[in-house]
Amino acid sequence: MNKPKRILLVKPSSLGDVIHALPVVSAIHRHWLEAEVRWLIHPAWRSLVEHHPGVSGTVLFPREKFRGAGGWIRSIAWMRTLSDWKPDLAIDLQGLLRSALFARLSGAPRVVGLSDAREGARLFYSERATVKRGDHAVNRYLSVLDPLGLPRPVCTVFDLPEGNLPKGFSTSTPYVVIHPYARGEGKSLSPELIRSFSEGAASHRVVMVGRGGFQKGQSDLPKNIEDWSNRTDLLELTAILRGASFIISSDSGPMHLATALHPKKTLAIHLWSDPLKVGPCSRESLVWKNGRISRVSSLDDFWRAEGRAPTASEMEELGRLATEKS
Repeated sequence: MNKPKRILLVKPSSLGDVIHALPVVSAIHRHWLEAEVRWLIHPAWRSLVEHHPGVSGTVLFPREKFRGAGGWIRSIAWMRTLSDWKPDLAIDLQGLLRSALFARLSGAPRVVGLSDAREGARLFYSERATVKRGDHAVNRYLSVLDPLGLPRPVCTVFDLPEGNLPKGFSTSTPYVVIHPYARGEGKSLSPELIRSFSEGAASHRVVMVGRGGFQKGQSDLPKNIEDWSNRTDLLELTAILRGASFIISSDSGPMHLATALHPKKTLAIHLWSDPLKVGPCSRESLVWKNGRISRVSSLDDFWRAEGRAPTASEMEELGRLATEKS
């Protein structure tokens, strides 16, 4: 196949998945330097990819506008615009019926997707990249390089933006970050566990970030915690994480952002999720599960089992660990 001049990458969401897809763009840009890549993405995540050297532009997927009465009409009008650019190649990394339909409606003569795509999405592909069961998301996405005839990178490159610190945030004193929030029942850390963490890190400045909240009366936090929850946009969060001396996070999108920025300075707390599939992408990062801590490089099938929340004493120990590694 001739080198494509225009490539549409379909990966609308979510935060962690968008981060995991960045190495695909980096690899394409390295080998097909002159190719123009446009990323179909949800507006919430556009700031992460717009300054990537391999991304020429974005195609925004405003999902919220397609809900409710008249949503289908608006979505049809939007889908008609997908073919205006006329890409040579479309790559679907979302692996759902809707994303595969977007890739096909772009008019690209070649549509590449993943072999484990769901909802009948594979019917819309001209080629499927073979995905190994149990692979981490980064490796799953990089598999699309195989049918394109491109080598997989030895080292994954994310090319994330520098970010901008929020107004009033000081970097004069070193700090550790705790991100306690997560989507999914039982994945967020409770206020009691955050307090225990702060006790273990009592000698250090602790910055709490993310989007979430606690019930009324539960949010009284120790004095060494600065609560920046719900006060930062994505680029501000990136800048705070970039400046941290150590980061401890629930299994969440910001955890993946932290890992991409500071692989050696990030520990992910996993409860019921499988860290081999959805944990930190770097072999140098740390994982906590069921009272044990390990580098990603040493994880085995033990870590796939159902987990539990940390105890207060375990969170206190994690606070001490964070300060020791600062």
